[in-house]
Amino acid sequence: MEFLRPADWAEALAAKAEHPTAVPIAGGTDVMVEINFDHRRPEYLLDLNRITELQEWHVGEETVQLGASVPYTKIMENLRTELPGLALASHTVASPQIRNRGGVGGNLGTASPAGDAHPALLAADCEVEVESQARGSRRIPIDAFYTGVKRNALEADELIKAVHIEKADGPQQYSKVGTRNAMVIAVCAFGIALHPETRTVRTGIGSAAPTPIRAKAAEEFLGAALEEGGFWDNGRIITPSIAKQFAELCSGAANPIDDVRGTASYRRHAVGIMARRTLGWTWEQYRSGKGRGAEGVA
Repeated sequence: MEFLRPADWAEALAAKAEHPTAVPIAGGTDVMVEINFDHRRPEYLLDLNRITELQEWHVGEETVQLGASVPYTKIMENLRTELPGLALASHTVASPQIRNRGGVGGNLGTASPAGDAHPALLAADCEVEVESQARGSRRIPIDAFYTGVKRNALEADELIKAVHIEKADGPQQYSKVGTRNAMVIAVCAFGIALHPETRTVRTGIGSAAPTPIRAKAAEEFLGAALEEGGFWDNGRIITPSIAKQFAELCSGAANPIDDVRGTASYRRHAVGIMARRTLGWTWEQYRSGKGRGAEGVA
């Protein structure tokens, strides 16, 4: 195994162009586990730790440009207001040591359906900025990024540079089920974001389908129900029937498997429970922000 250590982004792109099979490594929290268990033996490792721009973020008027290697700890400490869902997801990542090393770029590159960041990214809406030496830079909408089990839309000579994430214009929540409270791969996970400016809802489901997915039918149902009932304007409590239907549609969107961490039926059930609870939490936040008390879904 050969170790490539570029000094800057241009060198990294050149190295990836020359060695398309090179596996990028920054935090190493996913890659090193696979190597240590002999699940992967790449010919080249491409170390990106000397590239400082990958560890930077910029807050704009509408989006946050998050470098691929910004550690989860930095997201929790600095971007809780702009990216609340992702900050909550970051809290669930493994241990403090791993949160100090791992970043969103690693989750995206590995594209495991169990990656903790994926549901929050799908719910918030974002674009993944990738670049190659030959074709330059392009942005991939998050909905088009996941192409299969642990596969993504990257070309062989491309590297992930940053993620451009919509700043929260409403409450966001994240929930994860694991076999213990820390250092655990998700049995399933769920993210939700309310977008009052467009009067829409977005969701993200992790570890309950071959890829991270959105529950689009549930989003459309809830968006229509909130609009037709005037809930965005009057801030009334969402009725139990609406919450129940939303949860059932989220559960129905899942396409899980049985494995050592949980059965398919349990995952579907858990997704529905998380959907109902996170809807309640986000709507309670929305209503509180409108000065209408702190009640949520009944």
